[in-house]
Amino acid sequence: MTDDPALSGRLLVAKNRLLDPHFHRAVVLVLDHGDEGAFGVVLNRPVPVDVDVVLPAWQDHVSMPATLFQGGPVGLDGAIGVVTAPPGARLPTTVDRLVGPFSLVDLDSDPEALAGLVTGVRVFAGHSGWGAGQLEGELEEGSWYVLPAEPDDAVTADPSTLWRRVLRRQGGDLAIVSTFAEDASLN
Repeated sequence: MTDDPALSGRLLVAKNRLLDPHFHRAVVLVLDHGDEGAFGVVLNRPVPVDVDVVLPAWQDHVSMPATLFQGGPVGLDGAIGVVTAPPGARLPTTVDRLVGPFSLVDLDSDPEALAGLVTGVRVFAGHSGWGAGQLEGELEEGSWYVLPAEPDDAVTADPSTLWRRVLRRQGGDLAIVSTFAEDASLN
């Protein structure tokens, strides 16, 4: 899926009119995008389940809050590990570098192998996925803002404010959008 990496490593920030409960006010990190579709994880949907319920070895290695995150509505029976690392960091073979500071880690591996090498770890149950042309259609409909990602976005300690913070840091009209009420009919 990496034939056209135009959106890989970018954020999809849901516009207020996107009412699908899976994506209402969601911030999605696009991990891979190409002719065959796109794949990413929702960064601001923590669930009240500690990581150790499904992956006990990883509990002490994930970024706070140390809970699972719902990465999207696809594949909820699987877990995805996303790590952030400085450019040029020598990472073990259990880590698949994707784009910029973002990588996937094999959750069957020993988390100790990442000690001192990564700046953050997040575990997602499920992911967000789009077939060929599907995301492009949603962009044409005006469902998403496409914005630059910062490494801390993927492992923020305060996911509840991520949607507002990402919009606010853009300045201008998007900073104003960040102040809109959650219920779009009130804006």
